[in-house]
Amino acid sequence: MRASVCMATYNGQRFLGEQLRSILDQLEPDDELVVVDDASGDESVVVVEGIGDPRIRLFRHATNSGYIRTFEEALTRATGEVLLLSDQDDIWLPGHRRELVEAAGRSGVAASNLTVLGREVGLPGPYGQSDWVLHQRDSRRTWRNLVGLFAATRPYFGCAMAVHESMRETVLPFPAFLDESHDQWIAACGNVAGRMEHVETRTVARRLHDANTSSPRPRGVRQVLHSRRLVVQMVLEARRRTAA
Repeated sequence: MRASVCMATYNGQRFLGEQLRSILDQLEPDDELVVVDDASGDESVVVVEGIGDPRIRLFRHATNSGYIRTFEEALTRATGEVLLLSDQDDIWLPGHRRELVEAAGRSGVAASNLTVLGREVGLPGPYGQSDWVLHQRDSRRTWRNLVGLFAATRPYFGCAMAVHESMRETVLPFPAFLDESHDQWIAACGNVAGRMEHVETRTVARRLHDANTSSPRPRGVRQVLHSRRLVVQMVLEARRRTAA
């Protein structure tokens, strides 16, 4: 299956080159890497153009739209059978493309596990977990996963997710109310449709730094309430779309 990697960039020149190389090393000749730059003020575009790989398709925003709409555009512009999301600052581990393309092809939406770059340890969780992981056995436990989505106990990260073309009309366009957590939206769609697959392999080395979009710092009460209300809206909208 032909794969499209969808990446949103914004002021990411510091780590972008290393990430691009880790992705391109795994892509097939007819795959593509769709990069949408959200009006970066640094040399991110220069880094992308400097790679000189014909599989890269670069699009530039004149003004900043935010990461949600930038990822949405990248997914919309993608032409592959399987769409893989990627952040600008992580590293793809060996087998990332193969594992997620195969899983998304079987199920519709796939999500894998992560590790922390440079530490060789698992990803820490919000409730003190030293190794926050998805289990394959939970893939089709729809309601358990949706409750976990609401309680923030399921580590669904966009940088380790893939969507098969058969789920595009459910996932896209993103709902107008979506102002954060596009990865949670995709996970809601996959679970509501009964087409989610958890991949236990660690396919991404996540780089933790102060500029991460997903901050490791605790969120305020107002932010937490907003995010939980947003999950409920996501699930209701996903149910509406899958029933249509």
